[in-house]
Parts: sequence; C-alpha cells; structure tokens
Amino acid sequence: MRTHVELSLEAGLVALKQGNYQTAIAQLLPVASSQENATASLQARVGLVMAYARSGQVRKAIALCQTLTECQNQQVKEWAELALMHLTKRKKSSKATENSTTGFVAFNHSQNTTASKQKPKDTVAETTSVGNSSAVPSGGFRKTVIETPVLQPAEYRNKILEEASGSGFFSSTNYTQTQQSSIYWRQAKRAKVWQPLRKPKLIPLRLLAAGTLISLFWVLREILQFAMGLINFVLVKLPYMEPVQLLYRNPTPFLAILLFILMGLSPWLLDWLLTGFYGQRELSKDVLHSYSRETGRVLQRYCQQKRWQLPKLRILPIAAPVALTYGNLSGNARIVVSQGLLEQLADDEIATIYATQLGHIAHWDFMVMSLMLLVSLPIHGLYQQISELGNKKSDGLWYKPITIVASVIYGFWCLLTCLALWLSRLRLYYSDRLASEITGNPNALTRALLKMAIGISVDIQKSENTSWYLESLNFLIPVGYQQSLSLGSIAGQLPFESILMWDTVNPYRRWFAINNSHPLIGDRIQRLNQIARHWHIDTELHLTSQSSLKVKRQSFLLNIAPFLGIPLGVLLAGLIWLMWQTAFTFKILNLKWIYEDWSFVTGCLLISFSIGMVFRMNAFFPDIKNATVQNAESLPSLLAHPSAIPIDSISVRLVGKLLGRRGTGNCLGQDLILQSSTGLVKLHHISLGQSVNPQDFIGRQIIVTGWFRRGATPWIDIQTLQTQSGQTIHSPHPIWSTVLAIAAQAWGAYIFLIG
Repeated sequence: MRTHVELSLEAGLVALKQGNYQTAIAQLLPVASSQENATASLQARVGLVMAYARSGQVRKAIALCQTLTECQNQQVKEWAELALMHLTKRKKSSKATENSTTGFVAFNHSQNTTASKQKPKDTVAETTSVGNSSAVPSGGFRKTVIETPVLQPAEYRNKILEEASGSGFFSSTNYTQTQQSSIYWRQAKRAKVWQPLRKPKLIPLRLLAAGTLISLFWVLREILQFAMGLINFVLVKLPYMEPVQLLYRNPTPFLAILLFILMGLSPWLLDWLLTGFYGQRELSKDVLHSYSRETGRVLQRYCQQKRWQLPKLRILPIAAPVALTYGNLSGNARIVVSQGLLEQLADDEIATIYATQLGHIAHWDFMVMSLMLLVSLPIHGLYQQISELGNKKSDGLWYKPITIVASVIYGFWCLLTCLALWLSRLRLYYSDRLASEITGNPNALTRALLKMAIGISVDIQKSENTSWYLESLNFLIPVGYQQSLSLGSIAGQLPFESILMWDTVNPYRRWFAINNSHPLIGDRIQRLNQIARHWHIDTELHLTSQSSLKVKRQSFLLNIAPFLGIPLGVLLAGLIWLMWQTAFTFKILNLKWIYEDWSFVTGCLLISFSIGMVFRMNAFFPDIKNATVQNAESLPSLLAHPSAIPIDSISVRLVGKLLGRRGTGNCLGQDLILQSSTGLVKLHHISLGQSVNPQDFIGRQIIVTGWFRRGATPWIDIQTLQTQSGQTIHSPHPIWSTVLAIAAQAWGAYIFLIG
C-alpha cells in the first residue's frame, strides 16, 4: 500500500496538471520537505517550481530552481539549469512580470489556446483545455492542434521528456503525465451522386411511439388515482373534515382530454417554457447562414420536396452543443440548436444535425417526444426550485423534509422520462439514416456526433457539474451527456476506433444499453459507415466488426443473475402451481385455500431475485488488492477494452477532482463525476446511514478506490472516497446489496407462506 507521502505527491501533480496551482503547492510543500522518500521529495520540488512559476511567484520558483541545479540527478539538473535561465530572463522583463502566469511549461503541460473560427474555408481549430480534457473541436477544421507557449526550445523539452521517462523519473508513483494528443479528423468526403436508400420499415417506430403514449397515459392515471385516494384517506382520518366526492370519480376521461389538449398546444407551451427558463430566442436565417450556408439549402430543398412550411428556427444561449425538435405537425415544428453547436461544428456538420431533426419531423416521433417534454419539463423545473430552496435552508429544521420532497419529485421525473427511453434510442437510428440520405454526407454526421460528445464533456468540466438544461433535455438531444463523459474527455489520447470498439464488437453491448436514453455512438457510426460504403465513399472512421470476439456466456449470465430470477421465478411458480393442483386433485394435500389468489407468484419472484443477488455478490464486489489495483493512467485502456462487462469488477484507485452539483440538487448522489488526469468517469455512491456526504468534497482533490465497470456508460462503484486531509467516506455497496437480498428473500417467503 502506498504511503501518505506518495498519495499526496500524486494529488499535487494532478492538481498541477489541472491548473489548480494553489492546491498543488499546498500538497507538494510537505512532500518536498519530507525525508522519508528522496525520490518523492525531488519530484515534489520539480512540481513546486512549475506551480510557483505558473502562479506568478517567480522569486520562489527561482530560489527553488537554484537548489535543484545542485541535484545529483543529471536530467533534473539540466532541466533546472535551463528553467533557471528562462525564469531569470522573465524576471527582468517588465512586460512578463505584469502577466499573472509565467507561460513556463515543463515536460508536457498544455496551456489553453483559442483561435478564431473562420468559415467556410481556411478554418482554424478553436480549442479549450479544461483540466486534462482533450481539445474541443471547432467548426470546419482539419486537425485540432493544441499550441504550447513555452520558453525553452521545443527540441530540448522533448529530450527532457524522453530522458525523464526512460530514467523512471516518475516511476515511484502511479501518476504519469499524459501528453495532450491532437485530434485528427480524416475529413472523409461526401457522396457527390448517390442513390436513395431502401425505404426503412417504420412500423416498429410507430408501434413504439404508440406504446410510449399509452404507457404515459397509464402511469399518469395510476399516479393520479393514488394521489386522489391518498387525499381522501387523509381527509377521512382528520377530525371535522369530509372527503371530496369528486376525487372518488374515475379520472380516465379527464386525463385523456387533458393529454389531448396538451399535445395540441405543445408547440406554444414549450415556446413559453424554453423562453422563460432557458433563454430560448429566434434564430434568424442570416445568422444561421453565417455559420452554415449548406443548412439553409438543406432545409429549403427538403421542405419543398415534402411541401412543408419551413420549421421555425430557435437558439439556446448555452455552450454545450445540443439540438432538439418539438411540435405536433410539420407546419408548427420548431428546430432548436445551441450556440455551442453553431460554434463548435463545421458548415456541413451543422447541416447534418439539422437534417436529423427533419428526420424526426418526417417520422412523426417528435409529436410524442414533445408531449413527453411538456409533461416532464415543469416537474424538473419544480425539482430545481425546491433544490434551491433546500440550499437556502441547509442549516434549518426544514432541510430534511425539503430533501425528501425533492427526492420524490426527482424520482417522479425519472419515472416519466424512463417511459421514453426506448423511443429515444430507436428514433435516432432512423433520423441518422434520413440525414445521410438528405445530405449525402454520413461522414460529416459522424464528425458531428463525436464533436458534440467532446463539447458536452468540456461543458461539464467547465461548469464542474451537469447543468440543469443538459439533464432535463437529455432524452431529446442527439448525444446524451452520460455517454459523453468518458468518450469526450479521453478523445485525442486514443484513436476513436479504439475508444468505440466496445460499442461495435462487444456481443452483449445492447443488453447493457437497455436503460440508456441514447444508442451507442459506435453502433450509430457503424451504421453510417455502412451507408458510406454503400455509396462507395471512404469512411471517417474505420471501425472493425469482429464477430469472433468472445465473452464468456457464464460471465454475462452471472452479471444479470438478479434479473434472470424474474423469469425463473415465473417458471418456479408455474411448477409449484402444477404440483399443488395435482396434489389437490388426488386429495394428497389441500393448500388451494391459501394460494387461490395467485399471490404466491410474487413471492416466487422475490425469492428468485434474492437468489440471483446472492450468486452475483462475490463476483461483483471482490476484494481490492493493492497488487492489482489500476490507476488513472489505465483509464483509457479500460474504456477501450472490447470484451469487458460490468461483472469484471476491475479494482481501481484514482486521484482527481470531484465534480457534481452541490446541495439538495444532488441529494441522491446522481451527479458525482471524477475528473482524473486522463478523463471523466461517473461515480456511484450509497450514502444511506452516513453523516458525511460526498457533496461536501465537490470541487476538491480526492482519492477514489472502488470497482470500475465497463458498460454502455462506464462507472465506478465507490468503496472509499478519501480527501488529502485524511477524511474518508465509505460506500457500503456490498452491505446494502446483502440487505436488499435478505429483505427480498424474507418478503418473498412471507408472501409465499401466508398467501
């Protein structure tokens, strides 16, 4: 197990790489003066020189650098001499001393650079470096380049890098600085002449849209009936109160009429909601034309072909690249994009995104999704308002009741949005196909999807949490924010083909995406590649399709063992019923008076679910051993492993910054993200029964130990979360899984025996 000195050194280096210089100084100072580990002390002093220099404390950097020139390590000595020379020159320069940051870069640190965006030709990459995130691509560029303003010659800096790496200069810790790799876009061409694709079968989409509408109606009716019954129950129990007779009536006709009216008014009601709460405004054709000339031609041509009116164009003043469409008829459809989408995508890429929105209008799925948004958006807005109220009452007696109410409302919102998950996934396949056919440019759509994932990831890193608008609009936008976390943050460190291999070759990938709001990006790009090959054009990404990839079926079955218990429970109930009926017929045993109401089936389901939980327990939460634990540098390779599934339970210990919403808005821990030196990864935590909450550490450097799970959305089940000050939070996933299994077993046995 690593010592506290090594952990502090790692935390300090991570803070340095992410630009948190004061945090880095606070962490590295004790290590630099420590006598326990000479190598760690030397590394800490080098890091302190960089932190002092970049934070404007040039005198301290020079003083410390002078001591390093007497170091016995030859590489460090040469580096210190060169650094001292440039720091001394900088001190003498009055122009440089007015700058708060030195621009001095050691080894491979990349500074933020922003280049202006020019369209449609001679474009320049606009990049943003947040923490250790990859560059954010901007419109129309051929290659994203991160410039590094350095004072020392680039050749000598590279030499220092190679020598330091070869000599094991950073070998005493698991932290290694990862070079910011440029993102190369192949810029594969579009089809100049293309044949229309075979007409897709829209019956599955139409049936799913109808099923979504029916499920929404049924869930709302059940909730409404429960609320009406609860109100009258309370009124009956209260003295001097009488129940409301109206609440005893069947709400079905009223609810059907209400949903019909809401669907008819959805374009105007959503205009009001998005304008009032998200700052939506009209987007003029001239402004759109300045970003993308092709988009206007695509809209005009397709609408004339379909004899539609042009959809009304709207824009959201947000930095994340998103797009959505709402309305109920083609004549009153609205296509909404964000400012970030226009700024980060190229001309042809913007056109393909608008074409996908035309696909939603053509397939009529936008009508159901508009109703889902209209019903769910006010509930999410209420959750926001109650969360803000809870934050104001955080020290009062009302905090816990407000937190409970906020949790219930958030659970209700999740329930409603879950009804649209399948439709949200399926409709994107159809819209991607139609967008390719409209524009003849599946490669531009490939680039657009990847750039949107990168842009969303960077927006989360900048704001250090998942914004309200990303969460509330997630099931309507082309790329989900959860699938963007890891993909967008490690872009550039690995080729996209490697990152997306899991999405294309893992045989069980669709099973693990069943609860996702968006299909796998790799799967979508694979289909776009098939269209490109059908038109005999090169593809933007060369994704492999290894049908020979094997994942042990036993591992997959063990992974889903609790859910397998449901059909097995039904089978068990059927066998028991057959045995009882046979015994009753032959007058061997008479238990029919207990089980004639079929309630024993529920008991069988609970017992089978519990058995599945127990079978999976040891494999899902194995002991974490220091010899096999993985660090942040292994994160890209873990994400790119094509045959991994959640049951693999890879032990990890990562150092990074904890991101997420603070206060009541994150009362269920749904927005916890670790920003490590190599990328973002979602965290799962159970805080029941603990006085300390991870929200208290949001924005601080932490050390997370737990189990990494590779699914459609990669995540880490936390075992412990530790701060640099030594505070530790335990997340008892195995304990609560055991409690759940025992509770299900006891409840099932009670139902089974009592009937």
